[in-house]
Amino acid sequence: MDNLNQITVDFETSHLIFPTLIAIILAVLGLAIVITRRREIAAAPGYWRSVFARMDKVRFFGTIALTVLYFSLMVPVGDFWPNTGLGFLICSIPYLLLTGLLFLHERSLRKVAPVLVTALVAPVLVWWLFTDLFFLTLP
Repeated sequence: MDNLNQITVDFETSHLIFPTLIAIILAVLGLAIVITRRREIAAAPGYWRSVFARMDKVRFFGTIALTVLYFSLMVPVGDFWPNTGLGFLICSIPYLLLTGLLFLHERSLRKVAPVLVTALVAPVLVWWLFTDLFFLTLP
């Protein structure tokens, strides 16, 4: 009882508290959705089959592949220049460019130019904000 005014933080495991808490809350909410919407969920495979048949598979799977590649390469590229955020910057420019090109229906110079400018300016702006203004380290 003499330790009521003292808090001990275990830094080895303290970062796991909120992800665990959020995972438990999401699991409870997911279970509530399954219980209350069980009839709609049981009828869902036919719906998803028709959605999958109508979807643009190149854009969908291309986006997933580019996103996985983006997050997979960010840290290894950033390890060449540690604590500079260049991994984020170098990986974000081609990711934004390729994702933008993937979603363009017409790839004329007039349509590609804004995508190219956005792919160059947006990551540089975010990189500058995080490193110089917020003093946060990016991968």
